[in-house]
Amino acid sequence: MGLPRTLVGFSSSDLHSYKAMQAWKTDHNIDFDFTDCKLNYAINANNEAYVKRKVRELIDGTEIYMMLIGKDTIRRHKYIAWEAEIAIEKNCTIIGVNLDGSTKMEPETCPPIIQDIGAIFVPFSPEIVARAIENHRMRNEIANHYDDSTYMQLGDRIAATV
Repeated sequence: MGLPRTLVGFSSSDLHSYKAMQAWKTDHNIDFDFTDCKLNYAINANNEAYVKRKVRELIDGTEIYMMLIGKDTIRRHKYIAWEAEIAIEKNCTIIGVNLDGSTKMEPETCPPIIQDIGAIFVPFSPEIVARAIENHRMRNEIANHYDDSTYMQLGDRIAATV
């Protein structure tokens, strides 16, 4: 049995990171089940109501919402912040993945909608992302993160370099 289905929201400028995550399933033998919020067929992108209805349907079928947090994510209000809002409304577990390698919530890049709601923040690394998907559940209203011992246990040296 694989990890719970996870919906991933990201800025179009971070599409390369999402594609790298899709490769983790093969490259790292981790049974990820990622789906993205981008619609896979031609749509009228100007029809905001239609786009939001379709994305809401995707969020309805997931347990975990993961946001890839890059340099411009905080400025992407139209859809990324809205996706997170719907995921929170649906009681999804929220995971923030810092593309800059940070192991904690960074207020300069993290959209306010997920800053203090009990989300966990991890760097862009397959082992720690898998750990967050498997183990984190929303329990409090603070930004959560793993301590350095978790990274050392996984053999992941990211925490030591940030």
